[in-house]
Amino acid sequence: SHLQWEKGLVNMNANLKIARVKCGITQKELAHSVGVTNKYISLIERKGIKPSPAVMEKIAQCVEESVQELFFNEG
Repeated sequence: SHLQWEKGLVNMNANLKIARVKCGITQKELAHSVGVTNKYISLIERKGIKPSPAVMEKIAQCVEESVQELFFNEG
C-alpha cells in the first residue's frame, strides 16, 4: 500500500548511509557509480527522498544490499 511505501522511507536514509560507509565509499563515489549527483545521494540519506526504482536498484548493487533492505526495511 502507499502507506507502507511512505513508512518504509523513514529508515531508508540511515540504512543507505550505514551500507555505504560499510562499503567504504563516499557519497560522491556512489553518485558517480549510480549516475546521479552527490547532492542527490545526500538528499536520499538525509531527507529520505524517493529515488526511482532504477536508481534504487543501482544503489543497492553498489553497496551490496537488497533494495528491500535499503529502502523498505522497517527495522
